[in-house]
Amino acid sequence: MTDISGVVPAIGKALAKRGYTELTPVQKSMLDPALVASDALVSAQTGSGKTVAFGLALAPTLLGDSERFGQAAEPLALVIAPTRELALQVTRELEWLYELTGAVIVSCVGGMDIRSERRALERGAHIVVGTPGRLCDHIRRRALDMSELKAAVLDEADEMLDLGFREDLEFILDAAPAERRTLMFSATVPSAIAKLAKSYQKNAIRIATTTEEKQHVDIEYRALAVAPSDRENAIINVLRYYEATNAIVFCSTRAAVNHLTARFHNRNFDVVALSGELTQNERSHALQAMRDGRARVCIATDVAARGIDLPGLDLVIHADLPTNPETLLHRSGRTGRAGRKGVSAMIVPINARRKAERLLDNAGISATWALPPSAEEVTARDEERLLADPIFDAKPREEEQDIVQRLLAAHGAEKLANAFVNLYRSNQSAPEDLMEITLQAGPRKARDNADGPRDTSPRGPRDDFGASVWFSLSVGRKQNAEPRWLIPMICRNGNLTKREIGAIKMQPEETFVEIAADSAEAFLAATGPNKTMERGIRVTRLTGTPDFGGRQDYSKPDFNKAGPKPYAAKKSYDDRPKEGGFKKGPRSDAAPSGERDSKPWSKPGKPKFEGKPKYEGKPKFDGKPGDGPKPKFAKKKG
Repeated sequence: MTDISGVVPAIGKALAKRGYTELTPVQKSMLDPALVASDALVSAQTGSGKTVAFGLALAPTLLGDSERFGQAAEPLALVIAPTRELALQVTRELEWLYELTGAVIVSCVGGMDIRSERRALERGAHIVVGTPGRLCDHIRRRALDMSELKAAVLDEADEMLDLGFREDLEFILDAAPAERRTLMFSATVPSAIAKLAKSYQKNAIRIATTTEEKQHVDIEYRALAVAPSDRENAIINVLRYYEATNAIVFCSTRAAVNHLTARFHNRNFDVVALSGELTQNERSHALQAMRDGRARVCIATDVAARGIDLPGLDLVIHADLPTNPETLLHRSGRTGRAGRKGVSAMIVPINARRKAERLLDNAGISATWALPPSAEEVTARDEERLLADPIFDAKPREEEQDIVQRLLAAHGAEKLANAFVNLYRSNQSAPEDLMEITLQAGPRKARDNADGPRDTSPRGPRDDFGASVWFSLSVGRKQNAEPRWLIPMICRNGNLTKREIGAIKMQPEETFVEIAADSAEAFLAATGPNKTMERGIRVTRLTGTPDFGGRQDYSKPDFNKAGPKPYAAKKSYDDRPKEGGFKKGPRSDAAPSGERDSKPWSKPGKPKFEGKPKYEGKPKFDGKPGDGPKPKFAKKKG
């Protein structure tokens, strides 16, 4: 155990019981004897152990020279957190830290039963942890008595200001005794935080831990450039490539969360959603599903950027770009915690690259620019994981020996291996084929990725494709076939690369695929004795070039080749046949010999019509036409 002089003995025993062998820098700084009775403004990165840090700092103020707390009555300490998840997490941390002191800790958060919280406060509490809005409700209803308060803690103060809780914070602090001790913890210290500290703290000691200078050293930042239409496909490939124990995908809106959740469910991902529209019970169930392994991907809005502490959260994906550097740091801070390594992948549409670069620069982050994993790279990573799966190290149990021998005798090792591979892949979502883009202007360069080069061959017909063999696949437009999923399937099932695939010509009931001649035999052999691929698609080798007969061609057209226009020039009016139609006669002002003036109505004044009758004044009518005089109707009385 590191030097913990100044720690209350009961707290020290709780740390030892928890397995603490070394304190983090921010925790060590809170043991400074000069802080025992002073206010403090502490800035430290997310995941640096701030909850235990202010728990250590509060103990001398609350306990004094005592080992245990007395009878619970009015609260002695108040901890304010920006979100429900963070408040509940702080409650859990303080419960084990103060377990041996007999402390009564009550949480007051929005979304929970306010009557139960009120009864808990009436029974008495030593420490109250809550969110600003719910604490204000209890104070206004006189359920929370602040008269005996000795210390107040503002956790993630910058986030509370960003969420618009300034008025609530001022109301709570104004209701607390003036002689209280105030501790503010914040990842950053902008001018708004400095102003709040100046108003509600007295001679506060400013503490900036060494980790503040180097944000998130255990996080690998990657900026992945994609075509705007491929954003969701890139997220799928990133999730499949890393296969993290737990991953979180951040979106900017609730609608985006709902959309991605529905799509990922359809793609066989175990996902949960987390946004502000959910009740506290629903949010708790979602987080519990992540903790116990029933879900592996959490799709969330920024409301979940604080307070989530999931075990094994190794991957953070920014589906939408963060709005500011602080949000980027807080999102990314969900991974790389407690010494674990993590990856923060930012999906950047190519038209938003400049914005992403400014965001990273303002956050002081150096990210690796690359392209998302391709379908081939995901497949290769799957194969690596399959070969290294620890299931192969397990020895068969005695009760399994009989079925193992029967399977070997019935099918042989090769068929069993093939069935195992198919079963392994059936539980995974197929990777997506992404559009080819460049990270820089100019010709396509080698992939800026330490994981190896990426196939850069263009799709569609190529003049240099060379000798080829045509194959027919038993799926067409009527079966919703699309090249975007056919190409990865062909590569995966036929052990091919995109460079070995030529034109793809889709028909209503079948699809013709051109395969390089050198790879044709290997492709056919890879489909197995039944010549089938995934989804039961049959593969048939053709003896020549199929007759496409004006059917739809999905290969890439060559716009550089000159050729006839698809339609002839439009005929002039005079060239059109006039038989049976309107015959234009000569005009009175037409030029001699049929030559027409460019402006036929060039004479000043209005034209005169010789045959038109002239009417002098308004014509008079003796009456309306009809069978007789207009009948008279008697007026209705009343």
